[in-house]
Amino acid sequence: MSEAAMKEATASVSAEYFDRMFAASDDPWAFRTRWYEQRKRDLTMAALPRQRYERIFEPACANGELSVLLAERSESMLCMDLSSDAVRLARERLSDYPGVEVVQGRLPGDWPGGEFDLIVLSEVAYYLSPADLSLLIDRAVASLSPGGALLACHWRHPIDGCPQDGREVHAMLDAQLELHRAVRHEEADFLLEFWCAQPCAIDLDEAAL
Repeated sequence: MSEAAMKEATASVSAEYFDRMFAASDDPWAFRTRWYEQRKRDLTMAALPRQRYERIFEPACANGELSVLLAERSESMLCMDLSSDAVRLARERLSDYPGVEVVQGRLPGDWPGGEFDLIVLSEVAYYLSPADLSLLIDRAVASLSPGGALLACHWRHPIDGCPQDGREVHAMLDAQLELHRAVRHEEADFLLEFWCAQPCAIDLDEAAL
């Protein structure tokens, strides 16, 4: 493999990749229709120990299917996606949630300012080169509130055109995150983990809202 081809194989995925995906369909990964995706969203939400979060950041929000569930458990939320089509679809999907803002941006360079008490990396990190992912992890940790947390969930198998797979992503997260891991759920097809800035547990006496 030539040096140029090697660089391309390990570079973060370009915006054009996602533009092609959303040009073909407004739900390119069948988030709305596949039981696998619905079940994974349910497991993702069940892994969160708190009922409510003050401020959530969800990069790579796609068409907003997971975002809706997160919005229902947050006071405010920032969603981001590289694709202008995804941003438009997510804004439509989240139009009933005034506390949610959806913006276009590329990570890690467009990482937002301010603190978050929950950051959700769902099916996004394997699109990044190892160097970009390392920088993203550093910026995520730096933007967590003192009691903040990070959730990551990724497909474990290789994906054509992606510089990493989910196993490599979570190995990097494990190695670089100096946080307390509270949840690890591994299946044949995906891996879900949850880390806290401080040791965290479910409040057993908290009343359901």
